[in-house]
Amino acid sequence: MIKKEWENTKILLRNVPSPVITLFVVSVIVMNLLANKELFSAQYLALDCGFTVSWVSFLCMDILCKRFGAKASVRVSVYALFINLCVCILFKLLSLTPGMWGEFYTTEMPEVNAALNATIGGSWYVVVGSSVAMLSSSCVNAFFNKTIAKRLKKDNFGAFAIRSYVSTGIAQFCDNLVFALLVSHVFFGWTWIQVFTCSITGAVMELLCEVFISPIGYRVVKQWEAEDVGREYLEFIEEQDEA
Repeated sequence: MIKKEWENTKILLRNVPSPVITLFVVSVIVMNLLANKELFSAQYLALDCGFTVSWVSFLCMDILCKRFGAKASVRVSVYALFINLCVCILFKLLSLTPGMWGEFYTTEMPEVNAALNATIGGSWYVVVGSSVAMLSSSCVNAFFNKTIAKRLKKDNFGAFAIRSYVSTGIAQFCDNLVFALLVSHVFFGWTWIQVFTCSITGAVMELLCEVFISPIGYRVVKQWEAEDVGREYLEFIEEQDEA
């Protein structure tokens, strides 16, 4: 089973255009870093800065679902999470070195250097929380995207928009809720009202960002289809299904 999954993933990564893989991985890494900072916090509403880029990864997932299928989307998500974990470990190790950050020489305050080390090094609960949230939401997004696609008869932008917007809205809420429950509520002291309002508001804002840029995503998918991008992976999957 593991060997089969590894073979599927290797072929998939060879077939997905590198700009999408790069954008996906970078968005996950940046999202993880920005999740350390609150955008704002009020009595009934709170948001962290991670939401400003999380929609990028979901747009990539929707593109992958359309061309390569739901399982392919989850496989790339796991790959991005693995790279993110490696980056987090590297950041943590380098944050333990005795050197000073550039900002220290500007302020000459040791507290600034310690704060930067703590931020870049990351906290284990932020890494774990964001990873669990991302993995859960990628599975939710893939499931709803595939389920809705089966019920659509047309293959145009309207159909792409319906399957993408509905699946992304639900998955974004799941992503925000899991992270808020595991991290923000426990370690940042967010109230239950803040947890749910953040999950809902963040999902709406992230969905609006994707709605704005989704026409570009649709054109990318249509170009892939016209150029027969990913034929090797699609034929490989088809052969496995027939076996």
